[in-house]
Amino acid sequence: MISAEYCRLMSCYNTWQNTSLVTAADGLTEGARHKNRGAFFQSIAATFNHLYWADALILLRLKGNERPEETVRHSLSHLSDWNDFKALRSQRDEEIKEWAARLVNADLDGMVVWYPGDGSTRIEKSKTLCAAELFSHQTHHRGQIHAMQTAAGAKPDPTNLSMLS
Repeated sequence: MISAEYCRLMSCYNTWQNTSLVTAADGLTEGARHKNRGAFFQSIAATFNHLYWADALILLRLKGNERPEETVRHSLSHLSDWNDFKALRSQRDEEIKEWAARLVNADLDGMVVWYPGDGSTRIEKSKTLCAAELFSHQTHHRGQIHAMQTAAGAKPDPTNLSMLS
């Protein structure tokens, strides 16, 4: 399905795109970042926060944590300091790049097991599916952020993977 090389490519793409979107958001006011724009998570800030949280959950699952919701909270949903968020986002992107850098194809064999928030249901999916989900989920929500930023007058970079340098 996917390879370690694919994960490394997508981790670089993730960092590039997050840097672009965060830089574009720097040009917006706090109010503009938190304005309800009709997206699933309503605002640019809330969508950034969801993406940060979900990246942590999926990455912990891939690393073997069966109950990541016990330690990772959606704590940034009431973000008060944009600079703190930017530092955390950068750290998470580095964590994803480090995970991908250490991967070999055999690491993507097998299954990922986890229990969602209420702990009642055991979920088991292939590691390749979960790794692909990490990157597709990012792309999905970054597309929403990109659209909201463009509507707000910000100018993030293009999203074409082929433009990654």
